[in-house]
Amino acid sequence: MREARIKITTEFIKLDALLKFANVTATGGEAKAVIQDGGVSVNGQVCTMRGRKIRPGDRVELDGGLALVVE
Repeated sequence: MREARIKITTEFIKLDALLKFANVTATGGEAKAVIQDGGVSVNGQVCTMRGRKIRPGDRVELDGGLALVVE
């Protein structure tokens, strides 16, 4: 599994915004679809809430073998 470290400068970032910020998806609509289809897990649990707050220390994994570790 590939892993990328994503640094944020705020307290949190919403899950859909994180996928766009990390260039995993090109648009918000694409991020929404990936999340709603169950293709994203946060800290080991499938997450279908696109507004989920992701904080430093969280690990977001996507189908396809990419993990984003938020710092």
